[in-house]
Amino acid sequence: MSQVGGYSNIFTSTGTILVLFILLVIVSRTFI
Repeated sequence: MSQVGGYSNIFTSTGTILVLFILLVIVSRTFI
C-alpha cells in the first residue's frame, strides 16, 4: 500500500509541475 501511495504522490507532484509549466507557456504567449 505504501508503494502505491508513493507512486501516486510522485505522479501528483509531476502533474502539478506540468500544469504550472503549461500555464507559464500560455502566459508568455499571451504577453508576446
